[in-house]
Amino acid sequence: VFLSLQLFGTIVWILVASTKVPLPLLQGWVMFVAVTAWFLSIVFLCVFLFGYANRIAVNWNQTDFLFHGITFVFYFGAFLLQAATTSLQYFPCKFNSTTQEKLLADDEHKISIAASV
Repeated sequence: VFLSLQLFGTIVWILVASTKVPLPLLQGWVMFVAVTAWFLSIVFLCVFLFGYANRIAVNWNQTDFLFHGITFVFYFGAFLLQAATTSLQYFPCKFNSTTQEKLLADDEHKISIAASV
């Protein structure tokens, strides 16, 4: 489970970082969630790999459940924000301009869809 969190967190991190960021506040939260969940899953994995779980008196089943529950809530919120950013492809960049410049280019729109999924 931890390796899948790291793999998919890295993929989201790369996909969001490879696009133009039209709405920094929304996509900044997506990056924060991806990077934080990635880092915490590595820390959590290292606790088990190096045997610290035997030395720390914590209910690890409950801790694991809470970690994955909180990660799910944060990733679901990040999904909603990334999907909202993706849906704005045909939204004009400038309201007072006579040109119809899109907020997201076609390639960036496809990358943003992949990051949402």
